[in-house]
Amino acid sequence: METFKEDLIAIYRSERWLFILMLLNLLLSIVLLVFSIINLNTNSAVVKIGYGDIGGYRDGTWTGLLVFPLLALNFGLLHNLLTLRIFHKRGSGMAKFFSITTTALILGTILVLIRLLGEG
Repeated sequence: METFKEDLIAIYRSERWLFILMLLNLLLSIVLLVFSIINLNTNSAVVKIGYGDIGGYRDGTWTGLLVFPLLALNFGLLHNLLTLRIFHKRGSGMAKFFSITTTALILGTILVLIRLLGEG
């Protein structure tokens, strides 16, 4: 636990951009979590749960949409812990790259969820 605290303090003091990227990832994952929980539609018998190029949209139950809150928790917690570990092992450049990639994944996930909700 000490290295977690020390790494976070070191990031805050020396690498402000990385700290800002980590906060952005946390905030975007909270937005994804809230947005996905609000739009679960537990009363619906059939919802759109996926998209394939050949078959079009796939129908399923609302439990198939539980993957989006799980992704939000994964992106918000696990990826920030991985960023700290990468910073400790590989340095700030690789940690920034990982954080930017996570931000792109979160934004892509939000886009996919919006498209699925628009078709349902």
